[in-house]
Amino acid sequence: MSYTIKDVAKLANVSIATVSRVLNGQGGYSKATEEKVHLAIEELGYQPNAFARGLISNKSNTLGILFPEVSSQFSSKILRGVEEAAHCLNSSVIVCNTASHGQRTMKYLQLLTEKRVDGILFVSEMITEEYYKKLESMQIPVVLISTESYQYPLPYVKVDDKHAAFTATDYLIKMGHSKIGMISGNKDDIIAGQPRIDGYKQALAQRGLAIKDENIIHSNGFSFHDGLTGLPKLLEQSPDLTAVFAASDALALGAISAAYKLGIKIPDNLSIIGYDNLPIAEMSIPPLTTVAQPLEEMGIVAAEMLFTMMNQGRRVESRIIAHSVIERESVKKLILYDT
Repeated sequence: MSYTIKDVAKLANVSIATVSRVLNGQGGYSKATEEKVHLAIEELGYQPNAFARGLISNKSNTLGILFPEVSSQFSSKILRGVEEAAHCLNSSVIVCNTASHGQRTMKYLQLLTEKRVDGILFVSEMITEEYYKKLESMQIPVVLISTESYQYPLPYVKVDDKHAAFTATDYLIKMGHSKIGMISGNKDDIIAGQPRIDGYKQALAQRGLAIKDENIIHSNGFSFHDGLTGLPKLLEQSPDLTAVFAASDALALGAISAAYKLGIKIPDNLSIIGYDNLPIAEMSIPPLTTVAQPLEEMGIVAAEMLFTMMNQGRRVESRIIAHSVIERESVKKLILYDT
């Protein structure tokens, strides 16, 4: 038999409104009353209807999170942080895989509207005018992760991509390299593409090293395949390079695979540094030196920011999370550059 909130109220000898307040932790009742309600719930085996409770409290206790690629290690690390924070605050997470397609993103935003989510986390994708108008119409808090919008006033959590790319390139210089190439993502990507290229160039310029177009390969994205095809092109253009900065770990791993096929030993013949510090980076041969984005921490921080906005109804400040170099075995130390 399926019992209702009315049955719980009758057995506990209280009003339906009191049972509702107990279920939603709203106060206004004694400890004895609370215990009677919980005993009645336990005796009847009553299961509160989350949707019905949401209608009363005007909360669904759910968040929506949109990823362009939900199966990637990048996304899974962020999701782990988000779910950890959400679990601690008694909320659930609805995960949406947009595949970077505008039409699919709009469909998911409509779905999240229908599910009455309390807030949205938007990961690693540019905010278009169409997305922003839809988000505005939902009238719920939104926090961006690993992306930002120059046009729309949405708080974000991310690493400073330009600074992190500068750090990666400068690390290679400090390890004695002066002939450094780059395999970048899409240069038209203003979030993670061009800023990482700018950081690479700034590091070279600051050390008085030449910036040459032939030392950069612009990929379509940040995938393993882009790195696999990118390294041979780069070395064909600039065969005297001693080191390469790859703008993602996937690019770096693709480059390491290409080097193996070309008979190039990493790091004896060519040093490679990546970007992200994904779990697979330490599994590669050799283990990949990389710039770490603390992805799990970014997920936790973003979720906590979202809950602050949901519970206090105020804007929060955007957060830049610190990056760091994780030294492994893919970079060889040459004669130190004069620092």
